[in-house]
Amino acid sequence: MIRVRSRPSLFFPVRWRFAAACRLFVLALVLTAACGFSPAAAQEALRPLVNALGTGGFPERAEAVKALAATGDPKVPEILTYLNDGELYAPKAGGAVYRIASGNTVIDPLTGAPVEGVAAGGLQKIRLNNTLRGAITTAMSQLTLLSPDRDKRFSAAQDILKSADPAQLALVDGALAQEKDNAIKGLLGAARAVMVLRSDHSAEEKKAAIETVAARGNRDALTILTAALAGAPADLVPVIEGKIEGIERQMALWDVAQNIWYGLSLGSVLLLAAIGLAITFGVMGVINMAHGEMVMLGAYTTYVVQQAVATYAPALSTYGLAIAVPTAFLVTGLIGVAIERGIIRFLYGRPLETLLATWGLSLILQQTIRSIFGPTNRQVDNPPWMSGTVDVGGLAVTWNRLWIIVFSIAVFFALLTLLKRSRLGLQMRAVTQNRRMASSMGIRTPYVDALTFGLGSGIAGMAGVALSQIDNVSPNLGQNYIIDSFMVVVFGGVGNLWGTLVGALSLGIANKFLEPYAGAVLGKILILVLIILFIQRRPRGLFALKGRAIEQ
Repeated sequence: MIRVRSRPSLFFPVRWRFAAACRLFVLALVLTAACGFSPAAAQEALRPLVNALGTGGFPERAEAVKALAATGDPKVPEILTYLNDGELYAPKAGGAVYRIASGNTVIDPLTGAPVEGVAAGGLQKIRLNNTLRGAITTAMSQLTLLSPDRDKRFSAAQDILKSADPAQLALVDGALAQEKDNAIKGLLGAARAVMVLRSDHSAEEKKAAIETVAARGNRDALTILTAALAGAPADLVPVIEGKIEGIERQMALWDVAQNIWYGLSLGSVLLLAAIGLAITFGVMGVINMAHGEMVMLGAYTTYVVQQAVATYAPALSTYGLAIAVPTAFLVTGLIGVAIERGIIRFLYGRPLETLLATWGLSLILQQTIRSIFGPTNRQVDNPPWMSGTVDVGGLAVTWNRLWIIVFSIAVFFALLTLLKRSRLGLQMRAVTQNRRMASSMGIRTPYVDALTFGLGSGIAGMAGVALSQIDNVSPNLGQNYIIDSFMVVVFGGVGNLWGTLVGALSLGIANKFLEPYAGAVLGKILILVLIILFIQRRPRGLFALKGRAIEQ
């Protein structure tokens, strides 16, 4: 009688599959030891486990995947990716496993070299089912969690926390036992707690898991506990409800802190946009409606500098933004001097004509930029040191806004030092207090006017550099901030830098506290109404300063 040997299937006796799994495990241990000697030898030693992917049924292939993962070889993730993407093939009768990518080229999956003498037509794709896909996912997570690269382990821990599949509980326990990084251990501990809550563990273990989740104190913890409350046993319901209430109180406090942070961030932007307008309006009494376009020109200068650095000096790309700051100051400062000498100086004492002239100039500048760069937004990249977010408790702090706040304060104190300690600052303060007397004392007031307008325009250009990191660089960029800038100047006190600082931060925080209740548009309207009511009581603003505009 002839015996016909059939291919292994799902219906093989359990003891046979167990014996095969044991052999694969022993082979994996041998391969792990071999990895310490020769990379090439270790790679070739992987071949029996790779070939095992093409034999047997789905359970045997799942065991082969686990055995591959147990080796920890850096080549294994690539092999498992090929398997998951359906690129691994094997002969119908079993044997060596090959990779077939585009073009029907047969490739060795370990070396990546083409294989001669093997026809793609004689191979069949290694099929997958949900169980095998789950084994691949678990193996990939295991390899990533055990990776020497800290960033890869951190990313894998985040992914596991998002999925929190109870089937990966043993994997997380193993990773926790080896992990040394506290941040990654915290993520894995939270993932383990969520898995326990979703499984059939004891009530004591679930109470400990609730404590672990609640200790995170963020919105994710609130979502997890709320979901766990739905199917929780009666004895755990009061515990979960108490933790939810505690987290909600804590989150309410963090929401206040977050609104203050957003308000400071907005206030720093308003400070940059308004500080140049404050000295221009205070010294010269000119309502410059083209001030917003100086901000816009500064943003486009940043774009041009970044493109030039990337083209001609790519090694300096990281410092492109630092190069753009003085460049934008010089470009917009010179344009400001040209505007004062060419237009403004002929309109002193005629506020309506000055307003109309600068408004018309703003339209001309916008259309010029549209003609040169087009009407669409331009992309200005954030440097690496301004990218990302850091979490401080329940507060999310973005690095770009943090640096803008620091930059705004630095510009403010630099300008304050210039006004208090320099000859130009002394002359500017003299002209602000009494123009005629300053002229009588020999101060060249036209010279001071030109430099003041140039200085205010240059600071607006630096504001554009900062705004390019958080807003769209478009021809309409300046129009979004000009009205708010005037409100800051009038509210704080015309020509007073400290008033501008307090006014910008106050309006920024007030805006962010009103927006959740009234909306962005209605919030701005309410701020405007409040400023009008305030000006009725204090026409000179928070910090009154005697100047030419007030005297006249």
